[in-house]
Amino acid sequence: MTARDRAIEQLLAGLDPEQREAVTAEPGPVCVLAGAGTGKTRAVTHRIAWRVLRGDMRGQHVTAVTFTARAAGEMRDRLRGLGVAGVNARTFHSAALRQLRYFGTRRFGGQLPELVDSTLKFTAIAAARAGLQTSRAKNYDLTTEIEWAASSLIGPDDYVSAIAAIGRDAPVAAEDVAKVYAAYIEAKRRAGVMDFADVLAYTADLIDDVDAAADQIRSQYRFFVVDEYQDVTPLQQRLLDAWVGDRDDITVVGDASQTIYSFTGATSKHLLDFTRRHPGAALVRLVRDYRSTPQVVGLANQIIGESKGREAKMRLELIGQRPDGPAVTAEVFADEAEEADMIARRCSKLIADGTSASEIAVLYRTNAQSQAYEEALSSYGVPTVVTGAARFFERAEVRQAVVALRSAAKTDIAQLPLLEAVPTALEAVGWRPDAAPSGGAQREAYEAVAALAALAEQFIEHHRANPDEEGPEPDLDAFCAELSRRASEQHAPAVEGVTLASLHAAKGLEWDVVFLVGLADGTLPTTFARTEAALEEERRLLYVGITRARVRLQLSFGLARNSGGRERRLCRFLAPLGLGGFPRPPAPGETTAKQRTPKKAKVLNCSGCGKTLTDARDRKLGHCDDCPATMDEGLFERLREWRVTVAKQGGKPAFTIFTDVTLIAIAERCPGSDTELASLHGIGKSKLDKYGPAVLHLVNGGEVEEAVAMSTEAS
Repeated sequence: MTARDRAIEQLLAGLDPEQREAVTAEPGPVCVLAGAGTGKTRAVTHRIAWRVLRGDMRGQHVTAVTFTARAAGEMRDRLRGLGVAGVNARTFHSAALRQLRYFGTRRFGGQLPELVDSTLKFTAIAAARAGLQTSRAKNYDLTTEIEWAASSLIGPDDYVSAIAAIGRDAPVAAEDVAKVYAAYIEAKRRAGVMDFADVLAYTADLIDDVDAAADQIRSQYRFFVVDEYQDVTPLQQRLLDAWVGDRDDITVVGDASQTIYSFTGATSKHLLDFTRRHPGAALVRLVRDYRSTPQVVGLANQIIGESKGREAKMRLELIGQRPDGPAVTAEVFADEAEEADMIARRCSKLIADGTSASEIAVLYRTNAQSQAYEEALSSYGVPTVVTGAARFFERAEVRQAVVALRSAAKTDIAQLPLLEAVPTALEAVGWRPDAAPSGGAQREAYEAVAALAALAEQFIEHHRANPDEEGPEPDLDAFCAELSRRASEQHAPAVEGVTLASLHAAKGLEWDVVFLVGLADGTLPTTFARTEAALEEERRLLYVGITRARVRLQLSFGLARNSGGRERRLCRFLAPLGLGGFPRPPAPGETTAKQRTPKKAKVLNCSGCGKTLTDARDRKLGHCDDCPATMDEGLFERLREWRVTVAKQGGKPAFTIFTDVTLIAIAERCPGSDTELASLHGIGKSKLDKYGPAVLHLVNGGEVEEAVAMSTEAS
C-alpha cells in the first residue's frame, strides 16, 4: 500500500456509511442533503481532502463557499488538520471582492467604488430625493427591502409588479419603494460607492463580459463546494454560475428544512432543483444526528414531519446517535413576566449545579423579546451574551427615546403626572400608544419604546408600594435617573454568560441546554405570516430552534402577555402533539367549553356590600373602596418588612416580589394553604414556589427573620 493509499484510508476511517458515500462520490455534480447535527462540515472537508489526496487537483484549485466568516475559518482549520492547504474557503462576498479588486480596476477607470458597510445614509438621501418622509426605523426597513430586491435580481422598474406577483408586503407603498430604490442607486453612483450586493453583481458581470478574467478565474478554481445551499439568493446563484461556467464539478450541501432566510432573498429552489438542473447528479442524504439526544431528535422529527410545500419533499427524518437524555419539558406560565422569572431562576440553578453559562441559551422569535430575559437574568446575577441584537439600552430607538425623556424633564411636560409625561415626551420620537406601525424593524422599534413606557408604570407601582421609603410620587426626572441605573446595570461586562438569541441568530449554533420561550400563537408563528409559505417558514424556524439543543430542551409560553391580559393559545405547530405540561388540544369533533360559550369577564361582587366590582384594584382586593377593610394590620406590616428585606438582599425593587395590593389581599384573606394563596392576584407558580412557604409562615404568626431565611433558601 502506497503512502497515498494509507493517507486516504486514514481519511475515510471513522466516517459513517452516508458520509463516506458523500466524500467518495466521483467528480461531477453532487448534492448532499445534510440534516441538523449530521456532520456536514466533516463530510465537506473530507470530500475536499479526498479529492486532493487522490490527485484530482491541489488545494489552490478549490473554492469552498460558506455564509459566515466564522464557518469559513472553521473549514480552513479542519482542512489544515487533514493536511490540505491553500483552499479558497470564503464567503460569497469575500471571494467576489478579492476577484473584483484584482480584475476590476481597469473596468472602473483605475479605481473601484468604495465599499460601504452601512447604506442607511444613502437610503435616507434617496428617500428625501423621492419626497418621502421617513424615520430611522423606516429607513432601515427600506434598506432591507432594497437589499432583498437586489439579491432577488429585481430592479426598480420591476419591483412593483414583482412583489404583486408573489404577494409580498412592502414596508411602505410599493410605488414609493420603487422610487427610493431608483434614487438609492443614483445616490451610490454619485458618491462613488458600492454595497455588498454590487460586489456580487459587478463580479458576475466582469466574468461574463471579460474573457481574460473569466479564463483566469476558471483556470484557477476548478472544483466548487457550497455550504448551506438552501440559503443561496438568486444573485449569489448568478455569481456561482459565472464561476463554474460550462463545467459541472460542484458539490452543494444543504437542508431544505432549515430554509429560514427568505426575507433576505434566500430561496431553497436552487437546492430543490439541483438534480433537475444536473441530471445524473449524485444525491446523498445524511440522517444520523450526532448532536442531540433521541428525545430532542424525536420532537424535531414530529415538527418537520407535518411540513408542507416544496421543501417538505426533501425533508429528512433524523436518527439520533447519542444516548438517551432527559425528556423534553413543556410548561405554561401565567404571563410573560412569570415565564422570564422562572427561566432566569432555572438558569441560575443550572449554573450553581455546575453547568457552564455558555452552554445555556434562551431562544425567542423576535429581538424585542430579549429585554425581559436580560432583566430577569440580571436580577438573579446571571451574566448574559446577547447574540444578533444590541442590548436593550444600546438600541438606537431606545437611546433616542431616553434623550427625548431627559429633554422633556426640562420643560413643562415635567409638571404632568409621570404616566402622562412619558407618552407625551415620547411623541418627540414619533411614538404613540396603540399606533404600532407595519414593517418588521418599525414594529420592533415601536415595541422597544413601548417597553420604556411600561417601565414607567412599574416604577410608579414600586413607589406606591413603598410610600414610606420613596417619598412623594416620582416625576419624570426621577424616572430618567431610574433608566440610567438600569442601563448601567445591563452594561456590566461578562466574560461568559447565558446566550440570548433570536431563532434566526441561533442557526449554526448549539448548546447543552436550550430554553425555547414565547411559543404562543401570534408570536410563533408571527402574526405577519399570512400565507401558507410564510407559515411553513415559521415551522422551519421552530425546527431550527429545537435542533440547537444537545441534551436538555424546555418549551414554554405565557398564557397572557401581561398579568390579567387576554389569554393566548399555544403555538399551532406544537398544540397537536399533546406534550405534557401544555394544554391538551380538543379531540376531533370535541366541543370545548370555550367553543360553546364566548369567554366573558368573571363577575366579582364586593365581600362587604355585594355590588359588582369593576375597578381593577377593587377586583384584586375583593371589595370596593367604600367598604371597611378586614385587613390584619400586624400581618400587613410583617409582610412589608419581609418584602423589603428580601428585596434588598436580592438587589431588586420590592414590587418585583409582591405589589402592595397583593400584600393587602394576603393580609385581608389570610390564606391557609398553597391553593388559597395561589388564588390571589399577582401570585403565579414562580412566586408561589419562591415565596409561598415564607408568606404562609407569616400568616401563621411566624417571625419575619425566619420568613426571610426561608425565602433565601428557596432562591
